Amino acid sequence: MAELIFRGGTILTIDAGHRVVAGDVASVDGVIVQVGGEYTPKTHDYQIVDASGCLVMPGLVQAHVHTCQTLARGRADDLELMDWLRQVIWPYEARLDEDAMTASAELAHAELLLGGTTAILDMGTVHHTDQVFAAAERSGIRATIGKAMMDQPDPQIPAGLAESTSSSLDASAKLIKRWHGAANDRLRYAFAPRFVLSCTDELLREVGVRAKAQHVRIHTHASESPGEIALVRERFGRDNIFVLDELGLLGPHACLAHCVHVSSEEKRLLAARGVHVCHCPSSNLKLASGIAHIPELIAAGISVALGADGAPCNNNLDGFLELRLAALLHKHRTGPRSLPAPEVVKLATLGGAAALGLADRVGSLEVGKRGDLIAVDLSPLHTVPTSSPWSAIAYAAKACDVRHVAVDGSLVVRDRALLTLELPAVRARAQAAARRLFG
Repeated sequence: MAELIFRGGTILTIDAGHRVVAGDVASVDGVIVQVGGEYTPKTHDYQIVDASGCLVMPGLVQAHVHTCQTLARGRADDLELMDWLRQVIWPYEARLDEDAMTASAELAHAELLLGGTTAILDMGTVHHTDQVFAAAERSGIRATIGKAMMDQPDPQIPAGLAESTSSSLDASAKLIKRWHGAANDRLRYAFAPRFVLSCTDELLREVGVRAKAQHVRIHTHASESPGEIALVRERFGRDNIFVLDELGLLGPHACLAHCVHVSSEEKRLLAARGVHVCHCPSSNLKLASGIAHIPELIAAGISVALGADGAPCNNNLDGFLELRLAALLHKHRTGPRSLPAPEVVKLATLGGAAALGLADRVGSLEVGKRGDLIAVDLSPLHTVPTSSPWSAIAYAAKACDVRHVAVDGSLVVRDRALLTLELPAVRARAQAAARRLFG
């Protein structure tokens, strides 16, 4: 019986009562057994982590990332979405080999964990998804991962990304068998059709059927940019959300990244189907895609999460930056009280957990949930004085303020040092792989 105790912090529970309490957060064999007060270890197999001067809270949950793209950081600046994909990202992904994929994923996982993100919904590329899963297993992050599905013939898609409908479905089936529920259920699979433009109707319909039958998430992009939406209308004669619904992909098991441009009718459909939307503010700004109307989506009854997207369109994976942007972007349009600090912090934690289908396990600090938690240092000048912990997290805290991180009751970052991967080796491997890919 292994016990982990984060001792002596101010605890932001994110539970139904929005409680802020003082004391310890303790987990036993990965399960939270106490939140607040003083915890006395029950065995000799325990670790005590000093969280004094820290805000202890659930780890951030990012519901849309591309860890396979990290080596292309800084290589795709100042482009619109479709040009970004065609000119840089698809050619880059087509060149990835197993070693480069491992380097990219490990670099991303290291950055995410050090910045307080403990769980992700990750879309890979067409190949080498085993390497992404293996990197996640080593790093200790909680990850739901899917191979990108791209079976629609398109002369602008590199040959290295082309796949048949059957090969795409067969590869997903093998990945589900190998990885779904692995590492004590810390790793899970999600079907990941890239977007409707990259997939045949046959593939999308089959994904809808298999996802429901196998209780697997669906993770895709939708309604991100005007250019993409114009192409969808040209092919289907209607908009993204209606297409996805008619093909059987919408439901509480689906998470759609972006949804920047959705009509009132599409919003009502998303709410009726119980779909989760992931807001990626940095990516949407950098690609000039627009700003999703998040307060309106929430008011319509749609569950919203946050994500950094990928390093080539952000250019970092900082969950605190996305949290702050989400809190600020909408106030000029819907008023200063829109997305108040407690609500936006909940999007970054429990909202993300819901998108991953894990709201009963992570996203809040409650007895019986898994021990995914972080300690955020409140001593840096940019957080002093801390009159409200909600305000400190929503508006002031940074990824570099994260002092300790635990996933599933196991310590993965202590005193800002990553314990699961060797950072010099991760950095060197990533730099070497990037030189090999880009010259």
